[in-house]
Amino acid sequence: MDEGPASWENRLFVRVKLTRGITILDSGGAYSAVRYPTQDEIAAATTAYQGGHEYIVDDATKAALIAGGVGVTDDNFTIPPGTFGAGGFGQGGFGG
Repeated sequence: MDEGPASWENRLFVRVKLTRGITILDSGGAYSAVRYPTQDEIAAATTAYQGGHEYIVDDATKAALIAGGVGVTDDNFTIPPGTFGAGGFGQGGFGG
């Protein structure tokens, strides 16, 4: 998510936006999207997917995140490295 302005003090930065990650908290199957989670919210969650980081999840977790209604879509996922189709050799059996 882009938010801005980066600074109100310097007029050169008024048009600059900074990219911020959205944290997804899993509280026993109930997902919530939080922009600035507290340490207590992270500790209370079963799982925390902190914004700006990449996580490897299984297919069941992927489906639950998409169905969780927190803005996660299939476009948020890529093929994990080291698996079939994730290589750097183009399309087909050796590449992604």
